[in-house]
Amino acid sequence: LTTVVINPDGGGAIDLALQRSELLQHGLGVNVAQLVPHGSIRAEILGMADRSPDQEEMRAMQALVRDGMKQGAWGLSSGTFYRPASFSDNSELIELAKIAAQFGGIYTSHIRDESNYNIGLAAAVDEVIEVGREAGITAVVSHIKALGPPVWGLSTTIVERIKAARANGHQIYADQYPYLASSTGLGAALLPDWAEAGGSDSLFARLDDSESFERIRAAMVENLERRGGADRIQISRFETDPSVDGKLLSELATEQNMHPVDIAVDLIRKGEAGIISYNMHNDDVRTFMSQQWTLTSSDGGLPEFGTGVPHPRAYGAFPRKIAKFVFADSALTLEAAVRSMTSLPAEVLDMSDRGRLAEGYVADVVVFSRQFTDNATFEEPHQLSTGVVHLFLNGESAILDSEFTGIRVGHVLTKPSPE
Repeated sequence: LTTVVINPDGGGAIDLALQRSELLQHGLGVNVAQLVPHGSIRAEILGMADRSPDQEEMRAMQALVRDGMKQGAWGLSSGTFYRPASFSDNSELIELAKIAAQFGGIYTSHIRDESNYNIGLAAAVDEVIEVGREAGITAVVSHIKALGPPVWGLSTTIVERIKAARANGHQIYADQYPYLASSTGLGAALLPDWAEAGGSDSLFARLDDSESFERIRAAMVENLERRGGADRIQISRFETDPSVDGKLLSELATEQNMHPVDIAVDLIRKGEAGIISYNMHNDDVRTFMSQQWTLTSSDGGLPEFGTGVPHPRAYGAFPRKIAKFVFADSALTLEAAVRSMTSLPAEVLDMSDRGRLAEGYVADVVVFSRQFTDNATFEEPHQLSTGVVHLFLNGESAILDSEFTGIRVGHVLTKPSPE
């Protein structure tokens, strides 16, 4: 990678100037583009309240978005699947996206429902299309997928909806990582929205109340079924008890002779548990991947090397797409795969001097061999990819003859102000 986009899914820093300073403190190995995170802003102004903002609160949120865009952000990100952003309605996102649009930014969203949790996959994609249309902004469905058996096969419907929006002149895109599994938090995957309204103290109080607990548990049983069951949920990182890292929820249930949902509740009470969720169908992955408006992404920040059992996308998303879907399966042409990683995201972000091999463009160049491949697996994720021969970052050699040079010449890229 030569450039990464941070603060996705509505999470991350609100003070982008401070974040930029921290990123540059010890030098950067890659270029970084910042987004303004809606979820963090909502938490700052409304906390974990399950309601719409009043006029004063909306003005405060708009001001924070404006400040971020003035500091050089490339757009607004949201994660309406996650709390507290799930407590917002789409009109809130439209008003905030209008601010980002004034600065030429984009809107990206981890959508409200990738399955049939609440409004359904199709309606959740429609929300992103609506934001793009009403705010007059380029919009991206983040890490697009059909999550869980209830919605397998819906990729064709989603593709047609996005195509229709694009045919009507709206700039709608999607990004995707090339795996059959996703990754999130255990609570985010299984808890109902209302259970977390008010924050963790309110959640624990509800878990301690027998009537509320039974409602929460019933919803968690349904949500586990949506994801295909306990043998499709793997703990990726649980700092409270690392011994469970890498184990399936079904394994833990068998070991402790408990229902998987009760195991999940116990983990949630003890701390934040990351999970890998094996929930996608190969046909849907390929359908989304084959669209000319689908960007490649990883949706994975690199964890501390060697800790936990994280999703391998943090190490291998981009080489995997080429090794598996181009060289091994011939599902894509090499040209299409490379475009989805280079000129297309640069075009979507409106980075006018990056993403192409052309005179006058910044020399961010990756030279890879036919052996370019990912080595990270779900069982052994902490493995670097191989096959990069040379990599030039901002014109300087970061990898030369397959060896890291050690230079840190990455920049925090700021979006030029519109004229």
